[in-house]
Amino acid sequence: MHTPDVGQRLNGTFDTALDKIQALIAHLPLLGVALLIVGLFALLARLLGGWQAPFRRLRLNPFAQDLVQQAFRLALVLIGVLIALEILDATALVGAVLGTAGVVGIALGFAFRDLVENYIASVLLSLRQPFGPDDHVVIDSHEGKVIRLTSRATILMTLDGNHLRIPNAQVYKGVILNYSRNPLRRFDFAVGVGVGEDLVEAQRLGVVKLRATPGVIADPEPTAIIEALADSSVQVRFYGWVDQQQASFAKVRGEAIRLVKTALEDAGMDLPEPIYRVHMLQPAASPPTPPREPTPPPSPRSVPAAAPESDADTAPEHALERQMAEDRAVDGGKDLLRPGGPQE
Repeated sequence: MHTPDVGQRLNGTFDTALDKIQALIAHLPLLGVALLIVGLFALLARLLGGWQAPFRRLRLNPFAQDLVQQAFRLALVLIGVLIALEILDATALVGAVLGTAGVVGIALGFAFRDLVENYIASVLLSLRQPFGPDDHVVIDSHEGKVIRLTSRATILMTLDGNHLRIPNAQVYKGVILNYSRNPLRRFDFAVGVGVGEDLVEAQRLGVVKLRATPGVIADPEPTAIIEALADSSVQVRFYGWVDQQQASFAKVRGEAIRLVKTALEDAGMDLPEPIYRVHMLQPAASPPTPPREPTPPPSPRSVPAAAPESDADTAPEHALERQMAEDRAVDGGKDLLRPGGPQE
């Protein structure tokens, strides 16, 4: 049986280690140059990464600007590392590292797909800005006012004061209705007028009252159309416009409904309610019920004196705005939206 020579093996291992140490010492100058190049590129990345002049023309928000600066710094450092590896003749290591990074990147992409999707959507939303701070929006079926846009979600405050978080990926792909982009907004409501009334006069009276309603603007002017013939009335629909920066949309609409209804009633016009006829079936053995006498029509009403002009409060409400301002103060201003930024 052959016995291994321990001394010979130890001497071989020692010689191999000594050769590697000598090779390392021989490459120390190149290693120093490589480290110096990496350090110079890292310093250059730090200096150029904080340069603000190019971003003043781009007018990016702080989030997008920080993202671009970090990508620029990383690119400069990677260039320095690649040059250093080339000096050390370690290009094979570069290929192995890039291959490993690609595999790891694909795995992480699948694992954090939703997170990455929301992050990318936040960047695109911050650049497009389909809405601004305090805008009244409807995103799909969610309605509220915009508090902030974060790197993960869009935060709304609903009209009843609750916080609503919508993932940015859903916001980016969703249907967005912005009530605040155009300050002018139209309201409408329908009034049922009796079939025997003068419909042209009903339209005229309603439009006159709309013009006198506080908060209803003159241009575009209020209008009225005959919309449909219902079972017991004729539907007349009235339209008016509100400047939401000067008046509350809901208050103006409610006051307009009250004034138009009062004006039509004061003119003696019939505003009928739905009428239903119910047939009661009885057993055949019971004697027939005599027919009921028809109900006489109501007597004409006297026309009262005209009601005084409206003095209702239609000023815009700022309760939500105050709560949103307090929320932003607590959060520290982490918002990707800029009031003066470009809007889509």
